[in-house]
Amino acid sequence: MASHASALKAHRQNVKRREHNREFRAKLRSALKGIRAALDGKDVAGAKQQLNKTVSLIDKLAGKGIIHRNAAARYKSRIRTRLTKASAA
Repeated sequence: MASHASALKAHRQNVKRREHNREFRAKLRSALKGIRAALDGKDVAGAKQQLNKTVSLIDKLAGKGIIHRNAAARYKSRIRTRLTKASAA
């Protein structure tokens, strides 16, 4: 365990940041799960409604560095592809 005051403070900050980031990632996973469930249940209108909020959340997390920007692009691309296929069918 760290013994210097600065190291102890850095540890406290890291713990706090980690919890904050975990909350955001959990929100993201829940949002993605909600869209996928709507698409699996053939609820295209519901999925479209959730899409804007989810894309906004993805962009926010990528901007803060919580998720990588390429991962953010991948999430958005896969959601939109599934939504396009579902709405065409």
